[in-house]
Amino acid sequence: MVLSVLMPIAANASEPTFEKLVHPFLESHCLDCHSEDGEADISLHDVTSVTPENIELWKQVWEQVALGEMPPKDIEDRPSAMERAKLSSWITDAMVRESQSIGGFDAHLHPSKGNHLDHSLLFGKTPEGIEPTWTPARLWRIHPQEHLTRLSALINDEPVYDPKRPGMRTRGDQIEPNQDGEIKVYYGLDRVIGWVGGTAAYAAAITGFPPALSTHEDHGLRSYPIYHSVNSAEATQIASVAEDIIRFMAFGPDAEPYQFADRVADIDKKYKHESVRGLSQSLFYGKEPKRPLTPIYDLMKQPEYDEAQLRAAINYLFEALTCRPPSKAETDKYLSIVNEAIEDLGKEEGVILGLSPIFLDREALFRTELVETGTADEFGRVMLQDQELGLAINAAFSYLPPDPSLKEAMMTGKLRTVDDARREVVRLLNDDSVRKPRVLQFFQEFFDYDRAGRVCKDVNALRAAGGQTKDQNHYRAMFAMKASTDRLIEQILAEDKHVLRELLTTDRAVVNPSTDAAYFGEYVSDKRPPVDPKAKRNAARRLVTIRETQFPKGEAVQVRIARVVKGNRARRELTTVPREERMGLLTHPSWLVSHSDAMDNHAIHRGKWILERLLGGAVPDVPITVDAMLPDEPGTTLRHRMRVTREDYCWKCHQKMDPLGLPFEMYNHLGLFRKMENRQPVDTRGEIIDSGDPELDGPVEDALELIQRLSESDRVKQVFVRHAFRFWIGRNETIHDGPVLQAAFRAYEDNEGSMKALLESLLTSDAFLYRKREGHSDARLQASNGP
Repeated sequence: MVLSVLMPIAANASEPTFEKLVHPFLESHCLDCHSEDGEADISLHDVTSVTPENIELWKQVWEQVALGEMPPKDIEDRPSAMERAKLSSWITDAMVRESQSIGGFDAHLHPSKGNHLDHSLLFGKTPEGIEPTWTPARLWRIHPQEHLTRLSALINDEPVYDPKRPGMRTRGDQIEPNQDGEIKVYYGLDRVIGWVGGTAAYAAAITGFPPALSTHEDHGLRSYPIYHSVNSAEATQIASVAEDIIRFMAFGPDAEPYQFADRVADIDKKYKHESVRGLSQSLFYGKEPKRPLTPIYDLMKQPEYDEAQLRAAINYLFEALTCRPPSKAETDKYLSIVNEAIEDLGKEEGVILGLSPIFLDREALFRTELVETGTADEFGRVMLQDQELGLAINAAFSYLPPDPSLKEAMMTGKLRTVDDARREVVRLLNDDSVRKPRVLQFFQEFFDYDRAGRVCKDVNALRAAGGQTKDQNHYRAMFAMKASTDRLIEQILAEDKHVLRELLTTDRAVVNPSTDAAYFGEYVSDKRPPVDPKAKRNAARRLVTIRETQFPKGEAVQVRIARVVKGNRARRELTTVPREERMGLLTHPSWLVSHSDAMDNHAIHRGKWILERLLGGAVPDVPITVDAMLPDEPGTTLRHRMRVTREDYCWKCHQKMDPLGLPFEMYNHLGLFRKMENRQPVDTRGEIIDSGDPELDGPVEDALELIQRLSESDRVKQVFVRHAFRFWIGRNETIHDGPVLQAAFRAYEDNEGSMKALLESLLTSDAFLYRKREGHSDARLQASNGP
């Protein structure tokens, strides 16, 4: 994958042609089998170009060649990694160009395809003659969590960071799911002093809004510039929420006068009747506002107003939503809109309607990296500077506008060099008071542990595995575990020593002992335990026998939870788990459940995760003609049912995944440790095959041996660096990024596995700092003299 992976390349005379590049490759390496009379099912002998009609064929050729599957590994005269990269680049360029009339092609740009570039081309010897890297000028739609956090900051006055309680929710942190998995911003929550009815009635009465922006739902990195735009339905929803937010900023909760009091006891009893239970009228608020009192509040509190107040409201809202102050022209534009709305609708409704378009401003929804000013260097690259560089650095860490120091640097010309960028990156990395939810977001998307509560479980399978089926207890436990895993990761990041190894091998866990003991325990038998009158009610109801983990007394910690949930549920313990049963995040129930399905473990997905995230490998997409289903054979083991993947056609890919996932059969699909499955000893054997590092390859006895071996590998750390690059740079690697990746890996290693050092290296690299404007062509790989 080369520069064409970054931007479309128009055909020109300097590009390799089918006759000069592709036909010789096919003739040398493919046509012996893929000819009219060859033994392969697919014939390439009469293919002379990429067309809309044969793009599906070329997709298969691209993936097979890029991943080194074809030509077969047992052939002596195989093409080099560089030759395969050149052909892959030609194919993807051609598919992009020829597919425009049929919906386009961009699969090669997705993070799931990043490993299609051979690892050796990035961490081996850098090919001679390649030009320094860059990233295309672009618009990057902000992540839904970033959008939601900015909106929340407009209406919720949340606490600043408290170093004595680092796990507590702080202004700028991401919005956590409530116990039922809903991610919502709530209106006036801190002002509520009482309500009619129980907790369910309270939850039904409070109002709020979920994310308006959609997100990518597959496993893996979910925030790439190519993934999302803003469609009309999202824009309509944002506009509707905007009016509600502005109204709340101005007037507070939409409530009757009787609902405001200094104490609940002051409210007349006639307003506390059950007929309002669960309705907004059942909530009682303190008289003093607790929301941020902004220029919008000042503008609306009196009937009279002047232009200065309108400008102050516009400027405040614009900066809160776009993370930068508006220009005078931008303020004038919105002032005209507001004045026109006031003239038509009157002050109150006119201000609300007139300010709403700011929520749909391009920079309220997208981060711009267009380098419209600045001088290009000899390679056509322009360095981000001033506001664009400041916002890029800020967005690498934060969801809210830049802190005063970064803002001052943006506005005074102190962000124009690599040293300027390094100064601010290092400062932000070392300032805990600046919240960095984007760093945690990376680990959530890298490990995928945050999906556990969204894996829908069959009730009978849940019960048979030792789970709780009453109400939503299992799902609530999973959402709570996500918060606990977040806190463990933050603890390891704060130590900043051998971060990846520690995440993979730690014996520490953040737990709620009363709800997590079963999930960290052992599945003992499928026989129902005898009723013990002293046992916990939930344990007595289980249909199987489990041994709950007895956690050693740990350190009290706080985790972040949804603001709607009672604060005492934020208390957890940092403790340890049995070394002979658990090791790191990959044996944590939140990860194991995230990589399961409704009925059982998903060994293939677990193996695919390890192949892609830790070994840097990949498998081609499953052809639509393949029925990728395991046989339905109740009472048999998953390993037995997976025998079908050993058929010749399937095993070619499954040998890379299955032996990596099957060692995790030592846990069931709820994450409980087990020694028996269907009254047979669990077979936990596996193997690392053709990893690219001969020292890694070989059989393993179980998941713990597999994890330990992976945690000690340089290749695994390098693949981790590749994923960090994708997340923070926002694109897949190209061959020109090799020096950037190698420098980041050295920074990580030389600083004892420091995530801060890794980020400092990435965020001051050419890939992060330099952009090229549209229209600059590139044929750098074709011109390079690589091996």
